[in-house]
Amino acid sequence: MAEPPKSEAQQVGLESSSRPPRPPSNLPSEPHKGGGGDRNGSYSGHKINYPNPPDPVNPDAATLRDQWRFAIRQYSRWYSHAWGTAILAGAAFFALGWIIKGSNPLASFHDDAKDQNQKQSEASASGQPHVAP
Repeated sequence: MAEPPKSEAQQVGLESSSRPPRPPSNLPSEPHKGGGGDRNGSYSGHKINYPNPPDPVNPDAATLRDQWRFAIRQYSRWYSHAWGTAILAGAAFFALGWIIKGSNPLASFHDDAKDQNQKQSEASASGQPHVAP
C-alpha cells in the first residue's frame, strides 16, 4: 500500500519532532561547587535540578515596580496580622489570668496606698503592731 502524500506542514512537523529539543539557554548544567572537594573535578553523580531557574534577562522597570509594590503590600499585611495576633493573644491571656485569679492579674495595677490601709486595719484588728516593710 502506498502512503498518501503528506503536506509540507506535516513534513516540517515530523522533522522537528525527530530532532532533540534545544536547551532553553546557555546556563551551566551543574553549578560550581566551592571549597575543597575532589581535585579531579568529578562529582558524586548527583545532578542538581534547579526548580526555579534564573531569568535569562532582567525584567523591565515596570515589572520590577509592580513586583516591588506587591512585595510591600504582602509584607504590610503580614506585619499587621502579626501585631493583631499578638494583641489578641495578650488580651486573651490577661482575661484568662483574671478568670483564674479572680482579680486583676497584673500586680503593677494594685494601689499601694489601698494595700497599706488594708494591712494596717488587719493588723490593728488582730492586735499586732504594724511593722513597715
